[in-house]
Amino acid sequence: MTVTENGSARDATDRAATGNVPAPSAADRVATEDASARDAADRAVTDIEVLWERLGRVEQRVRHAVADRRATDPEPDDPYRGQYLTPEAVERVLESRGAFASVPLPSYGTEQPPYGTESAPPDSRLAQLAARFGLMELDVELLLIALAPDIDARFERLYGYLNDDLTRRRPTVGLALELCGLPAASSGRFRFQPSAPLVAGGLLEIGDPERPLLSRALRVSDRVTAHLLGDDETDGRLRGLVHVPASAADPASADGSDERPEIRRITAALATGSGLVHLLDRGGDPSGLAVDALVTAGRRPLVVDIAALAATTEQAELVRALAAEARLGRAGVVLGPLEALAPERPEGARLLAALCAALSGTPLIAYGKKNWDPLWTRDSPVPIAVRPPGPAGAARQWRQALAEAARAVGLPDAQGPADDHLIEATASYRLDSEQLRKAATVATRLAALEQRPVHPDDLRTAVRAQNGAGLERLARRIEPAVGWDDLVLPPATRTQLTELALRARHREQVLGQWGMRPGGGRGRGVIAMFAGESGTGKTMSAEVVARDLGMELYVVDLSTVVDKYIGETEKNLERIFVEASDVNGILLFDEADAIFGKRSQVKDAHDKHANMESAYLLQRMESFDGIAVLTTNLRANLDEAFTRRLDVIAEFPMPDAEQRLALWDRCLGTSIPRDPALDLAFCADRFELAGGSIRACAVTAAYLAAESRAPLAMDQIVTAVLQEYRKLGRLVLESEFGPWLAKERGR
Repeated sequence: MTVTENGSARDATDRAATGNVPAPSAADRVATEDASARDAADRAVTDIEVLWERLGRVEQRVRHAVADRRATDPEPDDPYRGQYLTPEAVERVLESRGAFASVPLPSYGTEQPPYGTESAPPDSRLAQLAARFGLMELDVELLLIALAPDIDARFERLYGYLNDDLTRRRPTVGLALELCGLPAASSGRFRFQPSAPLVAGGLLEIGDPERPLLSRALRVSDRVTAHLLGDDETDGRLRGLVHVPASAADPASADGSDERPEIRRITAALATGSGLVHLLDRGGDPSGLAVDALVTAGRRPLVVDIAALAATTEQAELVRALAAEARLGRAGVVLGPLEALAPERPEGARLLAALCAALSGTPLIAYGKKNWDPLWTRDSPVPIAVRPPGPAGAARQWRQALAEAARAVGLPDAQGPADDHLIEATASYRLDSEQLRKAATVATRLAALEQRPVHPDDLRTAVRAQNGAGLERLARRIEPAVGWDDLVLPPATRTQLTELALRARHREQVLGQWGMRPGGGRGRGVIAMFAGESGTGKTMSAEVVARDLGMELYVVDLSTVVDKYIGETEKNLERIFVEASDVNGILLFDEADAIFGKRSQVKDAHDKHANMESAYLLQRMESFDGIAVLTTNLRANLDEAFTRRLDVIAEFPMPDAEQRLALWDRCLGTSIPRDPALDLAFCADRFELAGGSIRACAVTAAYLAAESRAPLAMDQIVTAVLQEYRKLGRLVLESEFGPWLAKERGR
């Protein structure tokens, strides 16, 4: 069975080869793509020719074995052969070759050398497969014998005849050795051991474990067959567990990636020893760096969804399939984050050890936020810390992602480029490469809906969409709806709020690139405290800062944090801090003095554990990488050690008369009809209320006006203020209310 003998096979090869030719995408790239397509087609034809030639030799051996069997079988056409044994058949079995007798091979003439001396062209898929899996020529021959029924259906019936059982249409170990001219008891049977390259590499599957070794059936996995026929798609068994990033298809898309020192260092580490590298996440993009390093090294990156793999029930089979896929496609594996695998647990450690053992010798890049434990695996990786890329690197990534997204959604060229103002809007965000790509795509699609350039608001919406739901289970999520114009605060307080936004926007440059907070395990977070009486605008100010930064506000619910059992409160807080570090949002601890209280002298066990909780918070706040705001109306109750760790302290005093007038006007808004006699200046001058109380009075007065079906008048305002005074427990003085008090009492 050769290419010239089987024209239909050659035609199918030509069709498959030409079907892989990529369609030109631009006029200036047509010539290059046509040339590469012709080269790919020629390589495909060469690979099929090599495979057909080698299978042709297998066919000749099968023909010889069939002829030899028919010569000694008096009834070769018996339809019930293999189901019974006659006395004559028993005699023939006794007179057949023993386990140590060699099997004569057919003569191939001068042009086709006997088995053991032929080899495939070095650039063919068959030769490359043999080199990547460390196969001997005998291994290649055994693989081809097992592969034949998957290529040519005739081999099924021929193997059934040679097996003396037409229901067994795949070669057995004994038949494969016979077709290679090897005795059953020769060393060739050792090529089927679990540690042998064919089996350990996942190329050959041996079935029927209950049968003797020589009677066990051999099968080549469908992925190996498809690879030898020219298919480079990932194994179907790995669907949903492994994906190839889009950047792998176009190595040139990694703009300047090979110029980054981290890429060069990771690439060099992959070429040493076992090829195991651990990227220690310190706020950077380890997944993107791993993919770029593999592409730079000429490897196809396979990114593994480690959480999905850990949740499967067929881990051993999938690990073997992953290792085989990596070797078949000359790929490297990206594994992480390791926290999703939980290697500190026995089941997680076993899976990680199995992955590292199966992928030994294959470039494997694992990443995570925790240090590598040497007890997890036999080989220790090369550790490389991954830090944030800095403002220039982040801007380059955003420009590249936005440009690719604009081309993908068909945005006009004039609307595609990202200007400096748009890039500046992303300065406060911390995203990995996959999140950044998704955010750029969403923002570009939002702009394409209205056929306009991408706006900073599009980016803010897209980035917020990348926030996971983990923190939302532990804190209340608020989408900011107020801005700087809605605040009525003293100039000093506004200055402090502006400084908080400034620190959050430039923290990567100041703390990361310039290294202004070195040593001590300090994080790159920004911590602020808002101190003032209730209703002075602390929570609203945090919402304004969040909107200015394009982030969401997460208010920590104390009921989900505080626990009566010792140590549980710290665990709940740790979960919040871990989730918040991966979210582009602001963490708000309202009434923070409840958990950030002062340490006291230890008099009993309660004091001891309360002090331990405060000590934990002192350490954790210093290593926090996110943005947190603590609000309190009892600043004196906070531990002084917390104050030293704060970046910004904003005081929120009670508003004066001028500020109260502005608050009354803004809280009432422009939609509600007002009586011409409404005297807001009187309200601002007489009623010393905080902004929160003024807002409550405005809402109450609006309800009263709606009930009266008349414009809002002073009567409703005074009634609302009286209700607020009673709620606050304040005395109602005639000096404050003036003539309106008597009028209110007379009704």
